[in-house]
Amino acid sequence: MGSVALWQVGRIVRYINYRVSSSVLCERCHQPSLYLTRRQCSSTADHIPQRQELSMRGLLDMGFTDTQAEHIYDAVGKSKREDITKHTLSTLSTLIILGLNPSSVLKLLEKCPELYTVKETQLQQRIANLRKKGLLEGSLQRVVAHHPQILTMKMKKINNVVLFLKEQCLFTTPQVTDILRDSPAIVQEDLAHIQYKFQYVYFRMGVKQAEMVKSRLFRFTLDEVRNRHCFLERRGLYETPDKKGQTTIINPKLSSILHVDQDMYVTQVAKATPEEYAIFQKLMAREYQEEYLADLDCISGGDDDDDDDDHDDDDDDLEQEGGNKGKKGYMKRKKMN
Repeated sequence: MGSVALWQVGRIVRYINYRVSSSVLCERCHQPSLYLTRRQCSSTADHIPQRQELSMRGLLDMGFTDTQAEHIYDAVGKSKREDITKHTLSTLSTLIILGLNPSSVLKLLEKCPELYTVKETQLQQRIANLRKKGLLEGSLQRVVAHHPQILTMKMKKINNVVLFLKEQCLFTTPQVTDILRDSPAIVQEDLAHIQYKFQYVYFRMGVKQAEMVKSRLFRFTLDEVRNRHCFLERRGLYETPDKKGQTTIINPKLSSILHVDQDMYVTQVAKATPEEYAIFQKLMAREYQEEYLADLDCISGGDDDDDDDDHDDDDDDLEQEGGNKGKKGYMKRKKMN
């Protein structure tokens, strides 16, 4: 923890002691501040009402500027939800102790106001769970700053995504940690969508797990990946490897396809014009719509389709509960192509 964070924690501790010793009342509701933990004020805990409001003094003592404190104070004051007023102080202190400065904390709350409603114990457990997944100091703070929604999600959901990446997509533990660090929004994706994207890149494009991680695949939507890949493929610039992993041409790296802006991709990678790519995207949008309607027909038709039973047995180890629909959809379209 840096010196700035230690200074902020010191201010919090001094503020707690001040509130305990002087029993200063909240400016609006004339009740003791919520910024009193059970350990530090067990003798007075029974006298603290369940619903409390913030005080400007408390926010200033935590390191917020006058403007920042007013912003938070007004935002909470306008809310009539009891869970927000009840958990605000503990949320702020937990985020600051994590190592985030007041400006970063304010940005987090503006980006994800749901954090106001999370209990202190839940926040601490979720932070500890992310550390167990390999997100250590520095990486953890960047993940939370980039995608604060990760602290509003149940640990079971995050654990399921991690387990799915390991068991169904065969990523190693360090690779999964890299995915969480570089693409934290993946924890909010449906498992079938994750599997379909993985299988598309693995089987159709012939890209292995290490290159997926290096190219930060899961930052991109499936449509973005398919559009760029199919455009190259139809121009003869990309070829699906055979069973031995061989191609008759040298395929561009996945990072070269994804990690460039559209103009550079079109002119440098695809060797085309913006007009050609624009027309292609419209055609692909129609194809995606037809595929979507076909999937709806398959779902409404139940298990009547028997043409899925003859796909290669080599793919069976990737077909498990929770991802079957994504796998079947991909394999069916693979056969149609």
